[in-house]
Amino acid sequence: MALKLDMQGKTYGPFVREYTFRDLILFALGCGAGQDGITDLEYVYEKDLKILPMFAAMPIVDSEVTKTIDYGFDWGGSLHWGFDLKFHQPMTRLSGKLSTHVLLNALYDRGEGRGCLAQHIGETFDETGTKLFTNESWDCALFDGGFGGPKAPKDVVEIPEREPDFSVTERVPLNQALIYRLSGDYHPQHIDWEYAQKYGYQKPILHAVSTAGVACRHIIATLFPGQPERLTRFKTRITKPLYPGATIITQMWKWSENCIHFRVMDADNPEVFYLNFGLVEWA
Repeated sequence: MALKLDMQGKTYGPFVREYTFRDLILFALGCGAGQDGITDLEYVYEKDLKILPMFAAMPIVDSEVTKTIDYGFDWGGSLHWGFDLKFHQPMTRLSGKLSTHVLLNALYDRGEGRGCLAQHIGETFDETGTKLFTNESWDCALFDGGFGGPKAPKDVVEIPEREPDFSVTERVPLNQALIYRLSGDYHPQHIDWEYAQKYGYQKPILHAVSTAGVACRHIIATLFPGQPERLTRFKTRITKPLYPGATIITQMWKWSENCIHFRVMDADNPEVFYLNFGLVEWA
């Protein structure tokens, strides 16, 4: 089926998401918070609750959004490729209504057998009309390359060759994807074993935003603990699907006073990186 190239350049939405403290807690649980009953309880206990900032990445990959902006790709080959999340205001309200407008900015051609890259730009506002955050999100449709489109622009964040300045190790629970999907991303590749194996995976894979949420927790706890509202930017490439049960290491390099570069590697295979070319900035 041919891609619907005429969908490029159009804005869709608003996609409205109402949330309460329960949604914030469920999201954090889906990013591994509190799995040992004590770590990062500030994200899962309503007493002095803090918002895990990665919650802001969810509205653009919600199933309603992906079904609405279906530009004719093969769903079985759809993977989250990367995103650049910028906060204009700290997200601190524990309940409210988010409205997201999503621009399908462009479809880029990686070539036959390598896929199509889709660039979405989502802008999210609260109920007062205040813009909270912008998310430039990229998806790769693995089976839809070779349509004659332009090549994607180069965008690489440098990762130093020296040892990281900080690192955090954590095992991803086997049921993390089952929890995370309840926040709104119901793609069957994250729960359906037969579906996942049909498309070449050993078993269902973890949502990329969930993996990013783990890294986000690690970075905040290391560099500005207890103050997630200070996060102003989180950017990463998703470079490998992660199977729940893996043990991962978030590696961080100090880049400037309020910026680190990071990646997430497999603790048992140092040549495997789940997230790479990442950077985080904070105020």
